[in-house]
Amino acid sequence: MAAPARVPRRLWSVPFRAGDAVRDGLLTRAMLRGPTWVRLLQDVYVHGDAYRPDDHRMWCEAVALRLPPGAAVAGRSAAWLFGVDLLTRDEPVTVLLPTTARLRPHPRLSIVRSPLPDEDRTRFAGLPVTTTLRTAFDLGRHSPRVEAVVAVDALLRRRVVEPAALRAYAAERPGWPGSALLREVLKLAEPSSESPMETRLRLLLLDAGLGPLTAQHEVRHGGRFVARVDLAWPALRVAVEYDGDQHRERAQFRRDVARLNALRSAGWIVLRFTADDVLRRPEATVALVHQALVERRRITARPR
Repeated sequence: MAAPARVPRRLWSVPFRAGDAVRDGLLTRAMLRGPTWVRLLQDVYVHGDAYRPDDHRMWCEAVALRLPPGAAVAGRSAAWLFGVDLLTRDEPVTVLLPTTARLRPHPRLSIVRSPLPDEDRTRFAGLPVTTTLRTAFDLGRHSPRVEAVVAVDALLRRRVVEPAALRAYAAERPGWPGSALLREVLKLAEPSSESPMETRLRLLLLDAGLGPLTAQHEVRHGGRFVARVDLAWPALRVAVEYDGDQHRERAQFRRDVARLNALRSAGWIVLRFTADDVLRRPEATVALVHQALVERRRITARPR
């Protein structure tokens, strides 16, 4: 039986440049052709035990090894490194290249060319990335509009950037592509939004003309706190909630029942929606909310 391949300690768990490993005498080209190693990019390998096809951090590390000077991980990949997960399944690593830089295309790479001054680049988690402000600026000025608002909401919620700082940064760059969209996004941004689907639900209702509404409203009754609701029309005592998968857990379900009973006792109508309602049945969702608002307006308009 052949002896297992010797694995240098520094190559156990992270991607590495094959040329560097060969030059330093850690491996040979023949060893790299064996089953122990997985080729990720040109001249970039990782140990087979550390290879995870859907590990975005691994791909960011691999891509960083190939970046030319002045380039950086950017967009949703940078946001993910900052702790804001906006990624889709198997999403490629977004990189921002200065206009004169070159990088070989790859299916796991999404290359964006744009001016990238030194002040818009930093290092985070050991990798070259666009700064938090540049990341938010880029995500907020690229369509589709809903996804741009989702991204900015998430970054503001995580406090990766502050609203005033992002507005000032955008105001200093009025002629950049997508600036008009970014101005609209900043008007719609809601730092208190707790999830991407909550943002999508809020925009669905606003676009249907059902605003203004309040996000993360605290309901009080008789001077006591009752609950905080995702979206609300406080004067009409109507609330809309987005229910994610966590609401299917038994303990959460019990808390939800008690909470809804308390809101009903305080005189509130609460409508609850899922991702299917927002993404696949938007017209029906809007109709239900509109009906609840109309009914409450009739009640409040009655003479007493």
